[in-house]
Amino acid sequence: MADTRNLRADFDDAQKRLDVFLAEKLTNVTRSAIKKIILHGLATINGRIAKAGRRLKTGDSIEVTLPPASVSAVIPEPIPLEILYEDEDIIVVNKSAGLAVHPGAGRSSGTLVNALLHHTKNLSVIGSPLRPGIVHRLDKDTTGVLVVAKNDLSHLNLAAQFKDHTTTRKYLALVKGLVRSDSGEISKPIGRDVKSRVKMSTKARRTRPSLTAYKVVKRFPGFTLLELKLSTGRTHQVRVHLSSINHPVVGDAVYGGKIPPVSTRPKPLQAALKKIRRQLLHAALLGIVHPRTGVYMEWSARMPDDMREVISALEGAKN
Repeated sequence: MADTRNLRADFDDAQKRLDVFLAEKLTNVTRSAIKKIILHGLATINGRIAKAGRRLKTGDSIEVTLPPASVSAVIPEPIPLEILYEDEDIIVVNKSAGLAVHPGAGRSSGTLVNALLHHTKNLSVIGSPLRPGIVHRLDKDTTGVLVVAKNDLSHLNLAAQFKDHTTTRKYLALVKGLVRSDSGEISKPIGRDVKSRVKMSTKARRTRPSLTAYKVVKRFPGFTLLELKLSTGRTHQVRVHLSSINHPVVGDAVYGGKIPPVSTRPKPLQAALKKIRRQLLHAALLGIVHPRTGVYMEWSARMPDDMREVISALEGAKN
């Protein structure tokens, strides 16, 4: 059954393009899906079919018809899952490195969604058929705790918590350089990089407010282990913010965290760093209010082996 959404343009929405407005309001629908919805005439402004570039006016009434999603759009695959918690409403997993959360352009298999569908057929179907159950994401090479919705009511409830920034999210990151302050906040807006569509930037033309708090866990020669708490959830937020203060995440080639070989480093540290093929960023803790019971729940995930090996080598080099 199709899902019809009725929206209204507020004062702040005036002059926004229709496609941009819908992308902001329909957070669980991909931009490509929004484009198709508009092309198929399933979006109207004040009762008239509208084009993607139509500029909104304050008070405009927007109606959008979302085609029914089908979880059969993604093929189940027997990919190992580390499940931290599961009940009739949610699944909480510790996502491994190299595992994309859902299928996308040029990738139809080998994702967390493929693994989840092999584990259970009970996933929410709100939004894109390529993302059943997915309420929030972690980058492909970021590890850690991620919650998945098993039904639509849970999906809507969890999506609202993430949108309102009422969840608790803590990350661990090993960064380049010595972070001098024991703690602090990075408050810099983030948007799509004007030169590269795969990157985000604090100097983009269109940005959204973003806030990351950090505290030093441990300092090593040339490196710092940080704990980070997110107040917002922008794409690549931690990576972009840390890069913006000249402390990129170790291994993050996109944002300046690539580690060149240094012959003067102790051999165990050289060997550990040589193995790194990703950013050393780990979603260590997630806290939510359970969508059915209303009880606050928290889960933590152990640090992955590659990250622990580097930190162990750094501790050995320090002693």
